[in-house]
Amino acid sequence: MKCRVCGGRVKTFFDLGRQPLANSLLENPRQSEKKYPLALNHCSYCGSVQLNYTVNPKTLFSKYVWVTGTSSTARSFSNVFYKELARRTPDSRKNYVLEVASNDGTFLLPFSKRGYRVIGLDPAANIAKIAEKNGVPTKVAFWGPKAAKKILNERGPARIIFARNVLAHVANLQDFVKGLALCLHEDGVLAIEVHYAAKILKELQYDSIYHEHLCYFTFGPLERLLKQSGLFVFDLFEGPISGGSLIVYASKNHRPATKAVQILRQREMKAGLYSFKTWQNFGLRAFLHRKEFLLMLNKIKEGKVPVVGWGASARSSTLLNFCGIGPDSIPVIADQNKLKQGLYTAGTHMPIISPEVAMKLNPKFIVLLGWNFAAEIMESLKRRFHYRGNCLVPLPNRPKVIKL
Repeated sequence: MKCRVCGGRVKTFFDLGRQPLANSLLENPRQSEKKYPLALNHCSYCGSVQLNYTVNPKTLFSKYVWVTGTSSTARSFSNVFYKELARRTPDSRKNYVLEVASNDGTFLLPFSKRGYRVIGLDPAANIAKIAEKNGVPTKVAFWGPKAAKKILNERGPARIIFARNVLAHVANLQDFVKGLALCLHEDGVLAIEVHYAAKILKELQYDSIYHEHLCYFTFGPLERLLKQSGLFVFDLFEGPISGGSLIVYASKNHRPATKAVQILRQREMKAGLYSFKTWQNFGLRAFLHRKEFLLMLNKIKEGKVPVVGWGASARSSTLLNFCGIGPDSIPVIADQNKLKQGLYTAGTHMPIISPEVAMKLNPKFIVLLGWNFAAEIMESLKRRFHYRGNCLVPLPNRPKVIKL
């Protein structure tokens, strides 16, 4: 297998075993499931980190269960995202704003409310319907040169394009980025947001590894990928989504790079983020974490107190399957996404219920599987449910118990 970014040689450093698709929730716990290899490779040439196996994108994304607007953190950040992008671009209200992989349109709404014409594009028809109901015009399609040419013919080039947390999901990176370059106005600005691999490394976020995420970007490989299609990074911004994201701003013309860009380039080199040994150590730390997390769960189990999980996310699927945790340890998982309620988790077969039903079980321990939204969840537990028990937070880094 060759590197998805540069075509260089890759080598496996962390194998999580065969796992089901993280978002393939079950209607019946006795349903048969297909499992796929899940392991990470490292490129010896550009230093990028990526999966060693590709699942058909139509299998993964034609029907989707993550809805951006269910997260108050995401809704709040959408306004910050708008301000940061708008201040780096000329006033584009006479033109239009395009979001690729726009989900339910949450991040286009701040533009729309301020007079911008907007259009979203997403491959999941069920989510696109939600966006349309939210007042965001949305086309159902996978992105690439073909989709870009269609939009160009209909609307001309866009002065603002953004693609949030989608690049990691893309099998053919070159085609995807070529489509962005093709559709971008000569004076336009492109914003790309990725879950920042430096955060994954530092905080041991191995639960972010699942089949939808084919690449784990640091700045160097990301900048290289964009440059290959004639897009040049001139600024960046770090955001809170996904436990730590990196947003880069690029254009077709060479704008002077800000100090923030220069500092990050140097910081990544000093941190050894492109080194095989660095990432090999990450894998070893994940196995140690699994051992410690299971010991804590077993101790809670021995106490015979009511336990519920919180957050049936794709990330939780990796964590639960890698650690071999089942309903005997966590009988149910609460999730406020109604699309998930009444279903069962992939591989581990835990029933997913509403938060209201979960709290009627009077849990003494809540395992925060959606730990990357821990502050939001714990605030909700205290305010909405007056919960005063314990929360087991598995990540980042070592698992810990927080008393509310």
